[in-house]
Amino acid sequence: MSSLSLAVRDSSTMLRRNLLHARRYPSMTLNLLLSPVVLLLLFVYVFGGVMSAGIGDGGTDRSAYLAYLVPGILLMTIGSTTIGSAVSVATDMTEGIIARFRTMAIHRGSVLVGHVVGSVLQCVMSVVLVGAVAVAIGFRATDATALDWLLAVGLLTLVSVALTWIAVGMGLSGPNAEAASNNALPLMVLPLLSSAFVPVDAMPGWFQPIAEYQPFTPAIETLRGLLLGTEIGHNGWLAVAWCVALAVLGYVWSTSLFAREPK
Repeated sequence: MSSLSLAVRDSSTMLRRNLLHARRYPSMTLNLLLSPVVLLLLFVYVFGGVMSAGIGDGGTDRSAYLAYLVPGILLMTIGSTTIGSAVSVATDMTEGIIARFRTMAIHRGSVLVGHVVGSVLQCVMSVVLVGAVAVAIGFRATDATALDWLLAVGLLTLVSVALTWIAVGMGLSGPNAEAASNNALPLMVLPLLSSAFVPVDAMPGWFQPIAEYQPFTPAIETLRGLLLGTEIGHNGWLAVAWCVALAVLGYVWSTSLFAREPK
């Protein structure tokens, strides 16, 4: 078999392994998925009336704020799901299975590829589930065309790939699963500091740069524009640039850490 065929075969095996782990131990995924759903319901039904009065036309109909909120919640869902990847990688590194893999005739990069592809699939499924909850409580993207939906799916997938590679690096750099979980916490906290819940212009002046100059805000604004027909402006290429930069950084960081011989 060629080197490429071996890499694809071994990566597929590692992908099946990670999906089996996720199926047999779903508590981690469910716990991480619960946070975005709770925030969605909390902000819509507790704060939705007041927030809609400020964001919408002055009325108290929660649908205006629900439409504004959902794109940010979907990006937060990806960030929280990738924390599980950091924990999974750290667990593999500390429990000895990676040392066993190093002695076997398998493609070395297949271990990381299996984690990344498995995590991206979990992110997609998590986004679908949270999106279903949003639709069930009234979210509608009536202005989105077929092309807009296609671009939105592409953006969500690109964000998933970028954040997963960063999470894998965090998992490899942590001494144990608990440390890896703490290292990856910014992937869930950063969306809270973005335009996910309120517009950047409504924030205090000193806080606006924190919300504006980070990867989640342009991605959220781009997704919001695709689904709701709002202005995207320069956020589109900024979101893509952030994703590509983070994916490359995470890949280089993760592969360099994984290539190191254990002490």
